[in-house]
Amino acid sequence: MITRHVLHTARLNNNCPECYDTDGLEFTFTQEEKHTKLYTQANKEIDEKLYCHTCKNTIYPVNWDEDIERVYQYHKKQAHPNTNYLKLKPLTYGLILFGIVIIGAATFLLLNQI
Repeated sequence: MITRHVLHTARLNNNCPECYDTDGLEFTFTQEEKHTKLYTQANKEIDEKLYCHTCKNTIYPVNWDEDIERVYQYHKKQAHPNTNYLKLKPLTYGLILFGIVIIGAATFLLLNQI
């Protein structure tokens, strides 16, 4: 299962390239996190999206002007991603412990046969 965490959201006062409204633009910076039965891992990439709430369109970087690009660079610095970590779940620790016990028992039995 993959979840998205919002790292930073910012409303802009710039003109929308589509509808030319100054109140509807919003940047959203998100990061994906992958959950499995054994571990949880955060992706190191940050996804960014510029959305206009007035015309209900996603504004792609091809349509950005210099002002939007400048504001984007500023707000990207504000989005601090979670580090690329790997968090093990209790099931993983149980499997590791079970493996150690099996190896220990096999070693004990082999040494006692000699």
